Amino acid sequence: MTRHFSVALLAAAALALGGCATAVPPVEVTRFHNNATAGLAPGTRYAVEVLPHGDASATGGAAQPSLEWNSYRIAVERQLQLLGFVAAPEGTAAPLKVRIAFDRNDRLPLAKRSPVSVGVGGSTGSYGSGVGLGIGINLGGGPKQMQDLQLSVRIDDAATGQALWEGRALSAVPVKAPAAQPSIAAAKLAEALFKDFPGESGRTISVP
Repeated sequence: MTRHFSVALLAAAALALGGCATAVPPVEVTRFHNNATAGLAPGTRYAVEVLPHGDASATGGAAQPSLEWNSYRIAVERQLQLLGFVAAPEGTAAPLKVRIAFDRNDRLPLAKRSPVSVGVGGSTGSYGSGVGLGIGINLGGGPKQMQDLQLSVRIDDAATGQALWEGRALSAVPVKAPAAQPSIAAAKLAEALFKDFPGESGRTISVP
């Protein structure tokens, strides 16, 4: 009986350690759309546009995709395809243009942060710059060095250039944590961003 108890205890400990190794802090998500979501029907084809590092609202200036950017692209495309969207063959036109951008920055004191605003269809929404991002557990040895991670995605009507949907997902992770690895961070942020797509416009939610 003692042996069975020990085996069970070790198994539970292994599961707990495995969960801690890949845990990603909650993600703060805000989406905007103008309710003209008929163009976002499952089966619609899309093409991804390579953007400069940073804002998915940016225009112009082709960027050379990095390995980390490709992690975010793969994660976003996976979510799009789970929703029923279809990737257009390379070099062909598609009704939807998807812009993907990400930021990874060393965490700044709250007083030094400024809000980020985006607009879809003429309406502007404000993303709070400190709400819900103070995530991290200090287990001793001083505060952990943190990074703010942000994924931005914008879906445009390719014919008109009108933004149909836009969203951003933000999280703060310890620099040395497994959650800071591009593949893990990208998967988590993308999954949170497209949760219950298209989501309630203008509302900020926290996704565990």
